[in-house]
Amino acid sequence: MKTVSAGSRFREALSRENPLQIVGTPNAYTALLAQDCGFQALYLSGAGVANVSFGLPDLAMTTLSDVLDDARRITGATPLPLLVDIDTGWGHAFTIGRAVKEMIRAGVAAVHLEDQIQAKRCGHRPGKHVVETAEMADRIKAAVDARTDSHFVIMARSDALAIEGLEATVARCQAYVEAGADMIFLEGAKSLDDYRTAAKAVKAPLLANMTEFGVTPLFTTQELAEAGVKMALYPLSAFRAMSQAALKVFHTLREQGTQKSLLPEMQTREELYKILDYHRYEEVLDQLDQGKNHHD
Repeated sequence: MKTVSAGSRFREALSRENPLQIVGTPNAYTALLAQDCGFQALYLSGAGVANVSFGLPDLAMTTLSDVLDDARRITGATPLPLLVDIDTGWGHAFTIGRAVKEMIRAGVAAVHLEDQIQAKRCGHRPGKHVVETAEMADRIKAAVDARTDSHFVIMARSDALAIEGLEATVARCQAYVEAGADMIFLEGAKSLDDYRTAAKAVKAPLLANMTEFGVTPLFTTQELAEAGVKMALYPLSAFRAMSQAALKVFHTLREQGTQKSLLPEMQTREELYKILDYHRYEEVLDQLDQGKNHHD
């Protein structure tokens, strides 16, 4: 029986849910939590890798290997399809091609590649610069040519909206689809009309980034669906909440000398074990111990 590829699972999820909610999971355990809540697709953010795994800002300081390590942990923990942020591809055409091959080998379902210059910045910060459309088209072609699985998703992200305006950005996105991009990530939109215009003009599924505290309003899935958006991304929502919760715990411990007051806000040991399927592992250990005692 042929195994369904991760890319195929991503495309199937897209056909089942409109818009497909793609939730950021910075590590394997949060991926299991998302799976338990019924999400159909996961996301590994470049900012997430930098922030969570390295304590660094999102300024192109992590490598392909860094991102692969976190991606492998997630794909090893859950069969849910994983979309991975590969920034600008870490270099020229050969490097982009290697990144795509390695992501497929790691069980990743999709990647998005952006049109910023190599020294990229967060998509919701000022001072961004984008490459020429032709250079980005070459990046996409390199990624598409490197695919060893035709179902693996190559998504093109454009950061041009804040720099060049909507009309020029839509033209870029059209060129990216012509170059072979399967889907489009329109970064930094400020209105539903931006999405509506792009969705009508671009012949590929469109992703909206619902990141908090950025330039894009936090639209509902219904609003996005009505605007023609096919994917809603929540890249760091859980991480922001987790970080705030951790700060509260640390402050409370310092101020009160105990965490007793926070117990109602904590996941219990049994809840943790349920997500990890801990008791199944224990049963296997018990069977092994019984077998060992029987032979003794």
